[in-house]
Amino acid sequence: MKIAIGADHGGVHMKEAIKNHLLAQGVEVEDFGTYGTESVDYPDIAQVVARNVVDKKSDFGILICGTGIGISIAANKIKGVRAALCTNEYCGRICRHHNDANILCLGERVMGVEVAKSVTDAFLSADFDGGRHQQRVDKIHGLE
Repeated sequence: MKIAIGADHGGVHMKEAIKNHLLAQGVEVEDFGTYGTESVDYPDIAQVVARNVVDKKSDFGILICGTGIGISIAANKIKGVRAALCTNEYCGRICRHHNDANILCLGERVMGVEVAKSVTDAFLSADFDGGRHQQRVDKIHGLE
């Protein structure tokens, strides 16, 4: 499995923690920045990670900003992205089961790193259920 990861300055510390967590599990991670706390624009990071996922260069993406809100809004502007802002394991799992989410969004300023790790694990271990959920995902694509 290959994960594209990115964060703005408000999520850089959590990005590093999540990246190291995944690497320790043997997951391949491509880091699209940012790499420090100097202010950057989250839409720029969201676009690079989202296009990487849509182009199938990575299996999934993880995006992090202060709250996860702005970066999820930006990512969802890219055709083919289903980015989900998740704050707990249940949301991390169900967004894969029901929505076939391909990008997980997290907020460094609103959740702890250990919770973020558990949400990430739930997201990456879940599969899309298909069936009745597929027609809904198809309708989402129809809105693009």
